[in-house]
This record gives sequence, C-alpha cells and structure tokens, in this order.
Amino acid sequence: MMGRLNGKIALVTGATRGIGRATAKLFAAEGAKVAVLSRTAASVEAVVAEIEAAGGTALAVPADIGDADQVKAAVEKVVAAYGGLDILLNNAFDPAIPYASILELSTDQLQRNFDMGPIAYLRLMQAAYPHLKASEQGRVINFGSMAGVIGMAGMGPYNMAKEAVRALTRTAAREWGADKITVNNVLPVAETWGPEADVPAPTNPLVRYGSPEDDIAPVVLFLASKDSQFITGSSLTPDGGSIIDSAR
Repeated sequence: MMGRLNGKIALVTGATRGIGRATAKLFAAEGAKVAVLSRTAASVEAVVAEIEAAGGTALAVPADIGDADQVKAAVEKVVAAYGGLDILLNNAFDPAIPYASILELSTDQLQRNFDMGPIAYLRLMQAAYPHLKASEQGRVINFGSMAGVIGMAGMGPYNMAKEAVRALTRTAAREWGADKITVNNVLPVAETWGPEADVPAPTNPLVRYGSPEDDIAPVVLFLASKDSQFITGSSLTPDGGSIIDSAR
C-alpha cells in the first residue's frame, strides 16, 4: 500500500464494475476505508471481498441512488461505521436508461436520465456535505461525459444530464470552497463494455480506449488526494486526447 489516502473515508457509487470498481480497489490499496455502493447486494459484497482479500478495508452499501431515502441512509451507514466521510465519488449511472435523438426525446426519458444523474448526485452531495465540511479536506468527484461536451448524436437525454452534472460541480465548487471542499469532474473515455460488444474503433490521438485500472482510476485518485488541493471546479479529461476535437 502506497498510503496516499491513509486515514481517509471514501464513498464510491457505481463501485461494482468498470471505473467505479477499479477506483474503489485503488482507494483501498492507497489506505482509504472504502464504502462500496451499488444497487445489487451480491455484486457489492463481491467487491468488498476483493478489497479485503487484498488487505484493504471496505463496507458494503447496497442502495439505489435513484431513491432519496436510500441515498440518505447510505451516507448515514458510512458515517456510523467509519466515523465520518472525506471523499465522495459520484460515478453511478444506470446503463439501462434510454437514449434518444432530440426529435424523439420525451420528457419521461429526460427525467429518467436526470433522476439517475445530476439529481442523484445532488442528493448524495447534500447528504455528504456536513461530513465533508467536518473533514476540512473534503473531496467530491463527479463523473460527466465527453458525450455531452461533443453533443454526441442520438444521446440527447444522456448528454443533457451529464452537462448538468458539470454545472452542478462548478456551482458547488464555488459555494463550498470556503468549507475546504473541492469539487471536480472527470470526463473519461474508457473501455467499460464486455468483449462481445460491437464498438467503433477509437479515433483519439492515442488510438485506444482507456483502461479503468491504468488510465482512469489514477486520475480519480489524484483528485481525491492532497496533490489536488488547489484544483476545484475543473473537468479532467482522461480521454486519450478526444477533447482536442471539441476544443474551441
């Protein structure tokens, strides 16, 4: 263990696969006590077992972030178990929510994307706030998306929800700075699908998709650590250079 997060308490949502799982394991390897949150209890327990087998400390927190009561109870469970909260990673997003073009977009589709994105993130941030403030080194890391920055066709509700996450992040960074809480975004381009998926070849300058373990989780670790103490309201883009195409 390198110890960059020794003594820290972290809550990671969407922590049972892809980037969330990789980050939860890295946080634990760096000395944090990690609360593993996702909807399916069995999947949560499996990640907790992996962390504990590697010598880390983890807590299972099965919860649906789309439910306000479960969000509040999840944060209370972490604080009761570990005595506080220093790091909140908002990574969870329901992969089953519908996409649509702008012409086909219904308000129900849009609402579902917002419920599982910026609204859920907002509720988690509000519940975590007093504990992050008490930490005096609080960190909030939210996941946006390059899809929203680019305006990817056919993904209207997702793009809108993810850009709302970035607005939420910037506003909270401004309002919570006096409380010594930093709030930042990560906009990754990463390989999080199975080997059977039919995906287009990468077109970024590095000509590959990112690895959750090797390319994305270390960036999240940086934002969670003391090394990023003077960065807030920013969007970091571990994307192999995809942002270059949208830079203006």
